[in-house]
Amino acid sequence: MAPIAGTSGWRGHDLATHIHSHRAVVKPFAPIAALLLAAVPAAAQQHVHARDSAAVRLSVSAQAIPLVTHTAPALAGESRTEAQVTQPMVMAHATAWGGRAALAATINLEALTLADGEPNPGIWGEGFIDRRHPHTVLHEAVATFSPLGGPHARGELSASAGRGFVPFGSDDPMARPFVKFPVNHHLAQVLERLMTEVAVRRGPLTVEGALFAGNEPLGTGDLGDPGRFGDSWAVRATLAPRRGWEASGGAARINSPEEPRGLGLDHHKLAASLRYAEDRGAASREYALVEWARTDELNGSLRSFRLSSVLAEGALRRRGIEMALRLERTERPEEERLADPFRTPSPHADVSLLGITRWTIATLHLSHDAGSLGGVKMRPFVEAARLAAEPLRTPTAFVPREFYGTDRMWTVAAGARVELGGAHPRMGRYGAARGHAVPAH
Repeated sequence: MAPIAGTSGWRGHDLATHIHSHRAVVKPFAPIAALLLAAVPAAAQQHVHARDSAAVRLSVSAQAIPLVTHTAPALAGESRTEAQVTQPMVMAHATAWGGRAALAATINLEALTLADGEPNPGIWGEGFIDRRHPHTVLHEAVATFSPLGGPHARGELSASAGRGFVPFGSDDPMARPFVKFPVNHHLAQVLERLMTEVAVRRGPLTVEGALFAGNEPLGTGDLGDPGRFGDSWAVRATLAPRRGWEASGGAARINSPEEPRGLGLDHHKLAASLRYAEDRGAASREYALVEWARTDELNGSLRSFRLSSVLAEGALRRRGIEMALRLERTERPEEERLADPFRTPSPHADVSLLGITRWTIATLHLSHDAGSLGGVKMRPFVEAARLAAEPLRTPTAFVPREFYGTDRMWTVAAGARVELGGAHPRMGRYGAARGHAVPAH
């Protein structure tokens, strides 16, 4: 059964729809070559040095993940198989003046490859449901100034500004071992916002605070609304008592994220996590994360809805072979769907819900380092998930068994992570907050 094309209009969608086609399975893979070739000149000049004290270091990397996803069932008892390219990105990180100035930038090209979203049962957000929405082309562009020195200083103070990740919750799933996103993506992260942040690190403790524009992007070309800057805030504290270990907790208050005029429900978010990551080189790596997240949707001071999530994931890599397991239980709001059953109104026309569904998911990921050719590294992978959906309350206007044809589903995805250049640092931590950063993959 062919995927159903999206029906709702939003900025950047017309161009993406023109380029994206489901008529031939080979077409989604075409952007990989262009993406990697475009990054070759920059990656070849990975470090640039000046002779004076304002020495500049620049690292550039690129990645794309061609994959095939089989969902059984996807809708009304019928299965679907789709070939796509997910997470096509070019990433850059530059530092100068001994690390006192830094720039982090990420260009995301999912507007070209995922115009109708990526099959990801259970997920929702920004007008998509059961399909992960494409992220904005300008995924991240944040400048940071650290007057006391770079991330290796004993104490550090930094100020950051731009469009990027708000200091709340856990790392962007793109920087974690799994390819498919967890359902709690919009509960445990706040990204692609116009923001300014101050971070302070002293010894093992880091504290971050940010003001930002609360509204979610309206499409892949949305650069944010400067008129709403400062209507939302977030704080996060991270304790890293020894290398590899960290515990963090934070809160955020977001003004009407789903209604751009500020007339929708506000979100009050809490999150806490415990993380371990130890990197002993490409052939040996250990990683684990346990997190809890909760979002209250508020009408003034009155709570309308509460959504909670608990997630645990871990990965072990030995001799280039990696195995990862993720267990998740997350509550999802059920909104009115359009003629395309994988789309919802964006922005929302009202503040009502059809119901809340609890998703319980177990995901297993296996991958292997296949080496590199001309600097291009490949990690073939297979990822399988068993999903269960149940109404949180009954009666409800949305019944998973009736919509999907069952309340138990499978997804299997296979493909390869294609990378050029070094691994991108943890996404979403700037300046002083990068002092204890260890990548997850």
